[in-house]
Amino acid sequence: MRDFRKYDVWALSHQLALEVYKITSEFPSSEKFQLTSQMQRAAYSIPSNIAEGCGRDSDKDFNRFLHIALGSAHELEYFFILAKDLSFINVQKQKEL
Repeated sequence: MRDFRKYDVWALSHQLALEVYKITSEFPSSEKFQLTSQMQRAAYSIPSNIAEGCGRDSDKDFNRFLHIALGSAHELEYFFILAKDLSFINVQKQKEL
């Protein structure tokens, strides 16, 4: 079994999830069960799928969970664009994230 904590991609995605929670806490309360929730779920899906994949016995299963994490990363990328277009974050924050 792999130790997910040893992967830089896991550590970076964990930091990203923390940052998403931080910035979405400043979103309008009307977005609590909409964009805020969706962004948070996509954000924590990335490191959690990496961690779950590390617990699998085969490289094929590990690879499958990495692809799921990548899909969540793309979903989150869109949410950053949407948040910027809704003026919840600025262009610089969108590019940074």
